[in-house]
Amino acid sequence: MTELETHIMESRLVDTHEHLNKEQTYVESGPDILSDLFDNYVSADLIGAGATPEAVKFLEDSSNPDLEARFAGVAEAWRHCRHTGYGEAVRLIASQVYGMDEITVEGLEANREKAIALRQPGRRREILESQARLDHVQVDDFNWQRNPNETDSDFFLYDLSWLPFCAGDFDPKRVYEVVGVDIKNVSTLDAAMSAFFDRFAPYAIAVKSQHAYQRTLRWEERAASDVERVLQKRLAQQTTTAEEKLVIGDYCWAKGIELAIEHNLPFKIHTGYYAGCGNMPVDRIPAGNLWALLSRYPKARFILMHIAYPYSDELIALAKHYPNVWIDLCWAWSINPFHAGDFLRRFIHAVPANKLFAFGGDSFWPHAALAYSIQARQGLNRALSGEVADGLLTEREAIAFADSIMQGNQSKCFDVVGTRRAIIEAHATP
Repeated sequence: MTELETHIMESRLVDTHEHLNKEQTYVESGPDILSDLFDNYVSADLIGAGATPEAVKFLEDSSNPDLEARFAGVAEAWRHCRHTGYGEAVRLIASQVYGMDEITVEGLEANREKAIALRQPGRRREILESQARLDHVQVDDFNWQRNPNETDSDFFLYDLSWLPFCAGDFDPKRVYEVVGVDIKNVSTLDAAMSAFFDRFAPYAIAVKSQHAYQRTLRWEERAASDVERVLQKRLAQQTTTAEEKLVIGDYCWAKGIELAIEHNLPFKIHTGYYAGCGNMPVDRIPAGNLWALLSRYPKARFILMHIAYPYSDELIALAKHYPNVWIDLCWAWSINPFHAGDFLRRFIHAVPANKLFAFGGDSFWPHAALAYSIQARQGLNRALSGEVADGLLTEREAIAFADSIMQGNQSKCFDVVGTRRAIIEAHATP
């Protein structure tokens, strides 16, 4: 291996985005061998390759002991998608965890008990910290609440989810249950949102929203009078239109950003490609839709995720133009590894090097995150080795760039030290 490859493969890597299931879920009801391999993003490629949704659901059913029958329904589709980015990750889990060069019924049977035996307390962290060599993991568990009593809270740091507010679809009763503020008008809505941040922001590493799945990324400044009108309809349990949800969503999104600035939290936003298959309104997802928001809040730290695939050049232009924009390669290495590598090389020659994060697996199970981290390291090495081979970077410069995007940039954008300190102090408080 070259010095560059060795450095990339052995250095610690910050994982800025996962959806990992909690320790108890992993130990008590985690994946069997087939689910460990296939209960991840590859399910969409299997359906794209011709497997039925029912066959994929059957495949991922860990309660069914018939491995041969479960695999048979997707075997042909698997043959067609084994070389996609998602498929490559499955093959990495098979080889790195279970010693299978090919996925066969015999191999599955031989590893049946191993998959269950691996699900021990502490194993989840061991996979990520020791095998994937991650510095820490930032997790979006879709939760508004952030409490300092999570397992291994020094290693697993959590986002504060702002999705229901950005989507304009929050439940006022649930808000009251969590923060004790009864939403009756715009003023009390403001108070409720402030209460969320006052209570939970100290224990959060960032604010996160993936409302691009529910609405457009385009944002407009909304008048309080318009918000009041729509809010009263919501509180009266009257049906609101999609446009009316945008009125509330835009208002709450902006308020969340203002609070994130106040509490020194970056704001993560899903851009680009949708998980799953069969429904992706492409006019919603380009990151260019965000221009008005980025202009309105120059003091915010916006992290635009997934390189806005396939609208990645637009994202490079935003990061180049706006000082308050960072780009996250999370999920991109598995969506399309070669597009991600090409993006990285184009980024180097357009955008300052301190505005990129190298990795986030965007997964629910730890072995998938391990596989995606291997993909990221391999893709990073391919791209930077290409830069060196073309005489555009020296090997020393490539190593320095790798250090920046693997951990250096993250340490400057996220207050990891402060978040950990707040959690430790909360643990110490009687």
